[in-house]
Amino acid sequence: MHWSGRPRLAPYVRLTFDRARERHVLLGPEAVAVLNRTGADILGLCDGQRTVADIVAELRRRYNRVVDDEVQRFLARLVDKRYVEISHG
Repeated sequence: MHWSGRPRLAPYVRLTFDRARERHVLLGPEAVAVLNRTGADILGLCDGQRTVADIVAELRRRYNRVVDDEVQRFLARLVDKRYVEISHG
């Protein structure tokens, strides 16, 4: 995944808070992924405007420790599952 890529949720995926689970979830066709707080924060920043580098920088402002590679791996897994799309340019 390239630092200049601009991730966004796929059009058929929605990030929402599930009151029953008291957790954020990613809703897709026939799938629900329960997220931890960091995962929800990452996906909340995936607006198609921010680059991966911008997202990492914002997470560093929010948290004491952010590992760049972990953010990239998290996004890459969601790209593989087609929950997240990356635009370039």
